[in-house]
Amino acid sequence: MRFWNATTNKEGREGAQETDSPFSYENQVTMQIKQKGENEVKGKMKTYKRQDNIAGYLMLAPWLFGFILMWLLPMLVSIYYSFTDFNLLNTPSLIGWENYIRIFTQDKTFIKAITVTFSYVLFLVPLRLAFALFVAMILNKNHKGLGLYRTLYYVPSIIGGSIAVSIVWKQIFGNKGVVMSLLAAFGITQKMSLLGNPKTALGVIILMGVWQFGSSMLIFLAALKQIPTSLYESAMVDGAKPWKTFASITLPMLTPTIFFNLILQIINGFRVFTESYVITDGGPLDSTLSYVLYLYRRAFTYFDMGYSCALAWVLVLIIGVFTVVLFKTQNNWVHYESGEE
Repeated sequence: MRFWNATTNKEGREGAQETDSPFSYENQVTMQIKQKGENEVKGKMKTYKRQDNIAGYLMLAPWLFGFILMWLLPMLVSIYYSFTDFNLLNTPSLIGWENYIRIFTQDKTFIKAITVTFSYVLFLVPLRLAFALFVAMILNKNHKGLGLYRTLYYVPSIIGGSIAVSIVWKQIFGNKGVVMSLLAAFGITQKMSLLGNPKTALGVIILMGVWQFGSSMLIFLAALKQIPTSLYESAMVDGAKPWKTFASITLPMLTPTIFFNLILQIINGFRVFTESYVITDGGPLDSTLSYVLYLYRRAFTYFDMGYSCALAWVLVLIIGVFTVVLFKTQNNWVHYESGEE
């Protein structure tokens, strides 16, 4: 672009000299038009972004409302009640850390409940994961009606924790149940049912938990399908035996999935309630008294809400410790395909 600059010639007259400059009038007008266009575009983009945000928040509102009302506020109230003496009949009064001190120094039933829960998790988690992986490997092969089998194996996970199934399970292992009848048919007489014996009652609860392996099985099945078949073909060419292939290829490739399932099952194991409540009600002799069942009793049988809230947050702490330990130790045994651990 050009503009005319006034100069003085040899005769002392003012002349005009044509020069190039970015500050010419035409350039300034062009820049103003471009800037105006950019501002209009930016304004429209902000408007569209604002509209998108509004639409997103409107779609998120039902979940957000439920989270705040059903999760966040109860959590905050529970933290407050855990530091109070509150039994639903009196006004909450702050007592500091007395509820927590009482849990660890005076409550023998807490020790029993936590022992039962730890035993339940210790046996349930490895058995459920091992059985889920076993079934997933069977279903990973080409069979007729494979979709039907997957659905049937997943059904126990959908209905397994329901009260109705717990009642059925109680009837099966009761005094006049199918299991006792089968034992009697083989000449094995029992003075009491498996649910009435403190040594076997928890085993029945664990067995029911193992039966609900469907969700873990589907996750393992999806992971098995992601393992490259070329690895198995190479192992076959090298003459590797099935157990060696499983230990050297399948298991290492599944460690991220095992890690994921392990965390989920540990959390679910510590939260066991329905089975203990419906099948045995914590008996006999508190041999199946799970932690959550004991928490429930303190809250709704003894109306000791402050103490039960403290018990709840102790459980949150225990689960948090297990989760942190697993995350901190995963680098030692979890192998990711990208090489990042």
